[in-house]
Amino acid sequence: MMERSKSKNELIISYLLLRRIIGILGISFPFVLALGDIIIFRTGLARSISHFYHTGMGDVFVGTLCVIGFFLLSYKGYTSEDDVFGDLGCVFAVGVALFPTHATPDDQGIIGYIHLAFATLFFLTLIYFSLVLFTKTDPNLQMTKRKYLRNKIYKICGYTMAFCIVLIAIYKLLPDDVASRFEAYKPVFVLEGIAIVVFGISWLTKGGGLLRDET
Repeated sequence: MMERSKSKNELIISYLLLRRIIGILGISFPFVLALGDIIIFRTGLARSISHFYHTGMGDVFVGTLCVIGFFLLSYKGYTSEDDVFGDLGCVFAVGVALFPTHATPDDQGIIGYIHLAFATLFFLTLIYFSLVLFTKTDPNLQMTKRKYLRNKIYKICGYTMAFCIVLIAIYKLLPDDVASRFEAYKPVFVLEGIAIVVFGISWLTKGGGLLRDET
């Protein structure tokens, strides 16, 4: 009995560690790409997170997404629904990495549209994790104060990601002469960066990195 309990505890710890790793990767991802290009390659910020594929940080971009995808594939939640969305997140993350966005606005092709589809589905999966899966509570247990606060964080992260995606879509639909006025501020990179960072915060919180229940 003691061995079974110990095995279960080790499994729970590994799940928490896996979530924290995903969270740390998410939070650091935009900063690593940006600082790498600015400090090491001295090429400045790319127009979006995806455009780092075409910079000196391209290998880091692809490698980090594949690692996140692997961890999502390895992730096993409390229900089969968690497992399914973890597997889908893996497919979408790897799809974003393997089907690069177009290098310039003039060479958009089928690969670029596939990339956009994978990126959209990836973010929608992350939003679902934050708003639906992470906020679930065992009906047999009383919700603790910290669980209530964690749910607040999950919802803020989920809605922030959704808001960023909507703003990116609106920006993409702007007439070229209007959109060009904002180009210098790298709006797509900023919004994608915010979305990825809050995704990381959500997973770090789920992994016990923030507001963990006292035992």
